[in-house]
Amino acid sequence: MTNFDQLFIDFSKLKVVIIGDVMLDTYWWGQVDRISPEAPVPVVSLQRKEHRVGGAANVALNTVALGAQTTIVSVIGTDSDGVLLKSLFEEQHIDTQYLLSTDTRITTNKTRVMSRNQQMMRLDAEITTPITTDIEQALLQKFITCLDAQKPDVVIFEDYDKGVLTSSIIKEAIAICTERNIVMSVDPKKNNFYVYAWSYKLKIKNYLSLDSNQNVLYSGD
Repeated sequence: MTNFDQLFIDFSKLKVVIIGDVMLDTYWWGQVDRISPEAPVPVVSLQRKEHRVGGAANVALNTVALGAQTTIVSVIGTDSDGVLLKSLFEEQHIDTQYLLSTDTRITTNKTRVMSRNQQMMRLDAEITTPITTDIEQALLQKFITCLDAQKPDVVIFEDYDKGVLTSSIIKEAIAICTERNIVMSVDPKKNNFYVYAWSYKLKIKNYLSLDSNQNVLYSGD
């Protein structure tokens, strides 16, 4: 029989590093009472806004909730959304000193318009092209510095196809973790799915099966 108390005690001793795509989840809550005279769409009277961490950031939130010392390694923009996301991390005691800010990208923000407990629309502000070579090198250096300082028990790769985890970053980061005997957990998406074959711990997310040509049949956003 599992001793859950001991399980949580053990988890609280872990040091976790999460590398991947972080994002801001914004919720606009309001009331719909009429249709717009300008177009056949509902008019939402905004009543409140809510901000949450998303993507790899949500995984960091979960590991912190379990008691693990958690550090995030990622790329954000030098914009107000990046400042807000960083402050949300710090409120949850997630280490942000290895976040890389750049003015060449925006912080991913997914804004959901909600009314009567239903999502009416989602607006995505993001850049999904792979990060440039110079940002790759800067991020990899942040990652190495993080491993040197934190000496984590596990590194979690959280890939949402937003451009942070390029093929080069994945290969080099996994090689570094392998050399240091650091346990890895991988949460892949479609673009770099096969690159993660380097890792020996693989979580398949949103993949159903292989077709007759051995192509991955994919389901998910």
